Amino acid sequence: MSINISRSEDLMTKALDYRAIRQDMIASNIANADTPFYRPRDIRFEDALALKKAEIMGDNSNQLKMAQTNSKHLKPKDESSSKIPTTFFRDGHMARNDGNSVDIDVETTEMSKNSVMFNALIQAYKSDQRIFRSVLDASAKTS
Repeated sequence: MSINISRSEDLMTKALDYRAIRQDMIASNIANADTPFYRPRDIRFEDALALKKAEIMGDNSNQLKMAQTNSKHLKPKDESSSKIPTTFFRDGHMARNDGNSVDIDVETTEMSKNSVMFNALIQAYKSDQRIFRSVLDASAKTS
């Protein structure tokens, strides 16, 4: 049984999930550094997290609603229903002779940045848990 402490806990959990997906994707890019015609992939982490935040916090004020002037028009696609963040090809670098455009320096830098953010999220999550635990301990002492 899981106790939902706050809505921010759900957001932190989802951010950790997205960071783990991104770490796997960067590792895949590094693993394919010698694969001919391979193009490095990445995810739109910030967009996916913003959608999740709007869903959890109930803040859809920045969304532009599509007007339907006829009942036979197609319904708009619900972007927030997607469980997987949007992936894209990161093609800012010149391809080598074999068509591969993986830049190991860029990939290792991105992996380091992602690891730092992942560890920061873990620390924030632990801090949130400690605050909740201290409240429970304090309330147990007053009973």
